Amino acid sequence: MAERGLPQRARPAEKIGNKTSVAIASSDVKPKSISRAKKWSEEIENLYRFQQAGYRDEIEYKHVKQVSMVDRWPETGYVKKLQRRDNTFYYYNKQRECDDKEVHKVKIYAY
Repeated sequence: MAERGLPQRARPAEKIGNKTSVAIASSDVKPKSISRAKKWSEEIENLYRFQQAGYRDEIEYKHVKQVSMVDRWPETGYVKKLQRRDNTFYYYNKQRECDDKEVHKVKIYAY
C-alpha cells in the first residue's frame, strides 16, 4: 500500500538499486549478455552517459570508483557528473544528450 504514493519513476529505480547493491558485493561482476538499444528512454540516456565516460553501466562505475551514489540532476534523474578512469570529469546537461542517431550505439548489459 505504501508504494501507491510513490511516483512511477521511483519504483524501477528502487529495484535497480537493490540489484546494484547485490552486484557490487561480488568482486568479479561480469555481464551475462549484451544487447543494443533500439529506442531512446531515460535508462538509455543514463547508459549513454556512463559509456561515454568509459564504463559499462552504473554497476561498473560504482565498483571501480568505490562510490555509493552517482551525482544526478534532481529535476530529471539523469547523471550529472562522472569521473573517468584517468580521474578527469565529465559534466552533463539536465536535458537529453543522446541523440536518436546515437541510440543504436548504446549497449545494454544483463547480469
